[in-house]
Amino acid sequence: MASMFELSADTITLLDPGAGTGILTENLVANLCARKKPPRRISVTGFEMDAAVICALRNTYDRCAWLCSDAGIHFESEVHNEDFIAFGADMTRDSLFATPQRMFNAVITNPPYRKIQSDSRARMLLRSAGIETSNLYTGFLALAAKLLADDGEMVAITPRSFCNGTYFKPFRQMFLEAMSLRRLHVFQSRSKTFREAQVLQENIILHAVKSTKKPASVILSTDNLNGATQRQCSYAEVVSPRDPESFIHFVTSDAQESSRQRMKGLQSPLEKLEIEVSTGRVVDFRARDLLAQDESNNTFPLIYPCHFNGGFIDWPKPHGRKPNAIRTDALQRDLLVPSGIYVLVKRFSTKEEKKRVVACIYDGRKHSAPWVGFENHLNYFHQRGNGLTLKMAKGLTAFLNSTVVDQYFRQFNGHTQVNATDLRNIKYPSRASLEALGSKIGSKFPGQEELDALVEKELF
Repeated sequence: MASMFELSADTITLLDPGAGTGILTENLVANLCARKKPPRRISVTGFEMDAAVICALRNTYDRCAWLCSDAGIHFESEVHNEDFIAFGADMTRDSLFATPQRMFNAVITNPPYRKIQSDSRARMLLRSAGIETSNLYTGFLALAAKLLADDGEMVAITPRSFCNGTYFKPFRQMFLEAMSLRRLHVFQSRSKTFREAQVLQENIILHAVKSTKKPASVILSTDNLNGATQRQCSYAEVVSPRDPESFIHFVTSDAQESSRQRMKGLQSPLEKLEIEVSTGRVVDFRARDLLAQDESNNTFPLIYPCHFNGGFIDWPKPHGRKPNAIRTDALQRDLLVPSGIYVLVKRFSTKEEKKRVVACIYDGRKHSAPWVGFENHLNYFHQRGNGLTLKMAKGLTAFLNSTVVDQYFRQFNGHTQVNATDLRNIKYPSRASLEALGSKIGSKFPGQEELDALVEKELF
């Protein structure tokens, strides 16, 4: 993280929000001291809420002072044992009585990761500064960006969840308008970097500059079992100017680049296919009084991810952990959909699961029930609230389960959740192509290698 900074000014004014014990600042100061042309002055402002580590933070800044003294650099520091959100909002809100702006030319941060409720003090403070976001870490990034001077630099290590999805769209658009991405590094394990915080998603380091002028390219790097890899991509490949969602794409391998090129050739959005995707309506803990372990005369099928089995739903699942049925009273709560043929996609992939997108077909013709319930951990594809044709369902399922789609999906989705918005954001083959692909599939889906070959032949 320290080596990503380009910093060439004589005076470095560094902000470290969520400083902890100061390890990020210490490494950056050491890096600056070792440069051929070090700065003449370094001023550090650190914020940390945890009083238990303030002493360690002050000691770290003392070590920074010694390093700078040996290098002939003037060093000064401030430690704030207070809420950075409150400080930053006060500094940046557009108010007659706001504290005068104090600008920095560098930010290094590992911000706290925690959801914030819509009625919380933190959410209200952020809104007062013109920031709409649902997590502390993006609130920290947004405020830090506002406190950066023009051409100032930010390096941050965060979860990757802000790169896609509906919840982070306002933050994404604000951040990408103000900041210019220069480098992105992704940690491909979803369990190691933030293990203590139980953040099961990929994590990234970003380097960005406060500027509306975008560079021609962005450096993308990643670490895996074979070591680190690095590639240079055009800025438009990372953030497409034509994407209304402003998703951030990570094309970190030749396989992902090949998938991206194939997917670029597809032109059909879901609405052109007259198909929609929605999230399952049955939130089981809110409908416990309606659930039944086994089917009976006064129940309808209830489908969970555990019913997925090789491309087709295997229902019921006797003696399983999840209920198999939902009572007919669920109709009154608008929890069910008409029986038919639907393509289901798991909303959550398990930790380090091989496939990010897992699709399966529910064929209501196999059951006599006129209605079916899809649990909230599923997305379902439908046509104006009703089912699809079998050929379309097979073709769509084969496409979604292909390695091409999985490799492409990983470029903008780095966490356990597959949102309906993500599925809408993909371009699809034409209706005729999907139906032609579906006609090649029998009562069982082929294995992955054979399925990929079939998808490649029929669609690409």
